[in-house]
Amino acid sequence: MSHENMDYEGIMHKAGHRVTPQRVMILDAVCEGGGHTTLKQVFTRLQKMDDTIDRSSVYRTLKLFVALGLVVSAETPAGEAVYEIPKPKPHHHLICRTCGKEQEIGQEAMDGMFALVEERFGFKAETDHLVLHGICAACRGAIDGDDIAIPHSSRVRCASTRRR
Repeated sequence: MSHENMDYEGIMHKAGHRVTPQRVMILDAVCEGGGHTTLKQVFTRLQKMDDTIDRSSVYRTLKLFVALGLVVSAETPAGEAVYEIPKPKPHHHLICRTCGKEQEIGQEAMDGMFALVEERFGFKAETDHLVLHGICAACRGAIDGDDIAIPHSSRVRCASTRRR
């Protein structure tokens, strides 16, 4: 999704923040990532546009964008933050700790869990971007030596077991 499809200027003004050329460039750099992008990747893109922007300014601006809902963030298994422009519909990610494969899933896959959490704990989850870390079916099959029953269209071989 492009940030051009949202009223980022209105959102920033309403929250009392100025729309500066640097902030627009940072938003552009996140958008250019086309999905999850790290601070380092954003900074590298920005350095090509303007080498006067420092890393701490980028970090602070990304933090502001997350707070304003202009950007969503998640954490990789290694603890590194990744950023992306929000999509029109809530989505979540499954990330394999073994091969790094990332699978995007829709909100409907999480609705049951959110309902259960609300029922049992009285807590209404309000996240539209959740990241779950684990081991994908292909890697579990490779580890266990089993062929786990998964839909044919979802079968992906683990990078470490892929035939060359």
